[in-house]
Amino acid sequence: MRLIMRQSEKDVAVWTANYIVQRISFFSPVPGEPPSKPFVLGLPTGSTPIEIYQALVGRHNAGLVSFENVTTFNMDEYVGLAPDHPQSYHKFMDDHLFSHVNIAKEHIHILDGCADNLKAECAAYEEAIKKAGGIELFLGGIGEDGHIAFNEPGSSLTSRTRVVALTRETREVNARFFSRVDEVPKQALSVGVGTVMDAREVVIVAAGKRKARAIAACVEGPVTQMCTASCLQMHPNVTVVCDEAAIAELKYGTVQYYLEAEKRCK
Repeated sequence: MRLIMRQSEKDVAVWTANYIVQRISFFSPVPGEPPSKPFVLGLPTGSTPIEIYQALVGRHNAGLVSFENVTTFNMDEYVGLAPDHPQSYHKFMDDHLFSHVNIAKEHIHILDGCADNLKAECAAYEEAIKKAGGIELFLGGIGEDGHIAFNEPGSSLTSRTRVVALTRETREVNARFFSRVDEVPKQALSVGVGTVMDAREVVIVAAGKRKARAIAACVEGPVTQMCTASCLQMHPNVTVVCDEAAIAELKYGTVQYYLEAEKRCK
């Protein structure tokens, strides 16, 4: 695991966007030649990714990155919200990223929370990821209780894409996007912990004091299904990017170790 610490949420977004641009550029085809394979990118929603997407759009507009050779898979979607619903993750992604960059619609994959057969929708999503060659980089956030995607505490660490019940705490946190908590759906479709762990690389971002306990549990705590992000300790290629507030619960020695490690990598 690699821990990158930056001063502010904006600094976290800038570092992460620059890193994603670097990784996409590595996969870019040679001019005049067809791409050997697409860059398959897993994407989250939520407050923290917004600044990352804004930074990516800015770099695209500046000609620093193209999304022509990018295929995306989003982490989750609410059950029962149509794609054009103001709070659907389809709408979120279109508003903040997809409508602003040169990505082909057929390269965008988001779970359908209104599918007639939700179980079949989840199975098809897993198959689509396999068909695309697997996720190259999965970008994710972390919940205040340590969940990744909508894998709430108690989720199996080998879980796959499925229908999940959202905890009252998660619904209360997400109520800020709705008029009241009762409007937040009680279920969602979500990639599993196992789905995230299959990615060749995972980048987790966190900002703010409210994420500090989750980051401490993810980085220093035991690997447990009660903090599904803790499974990332077992992944061979994980980067956690945090602002100063989000590392407040980490031990002094942990912080110093990762600061020194970053200096050695420069």
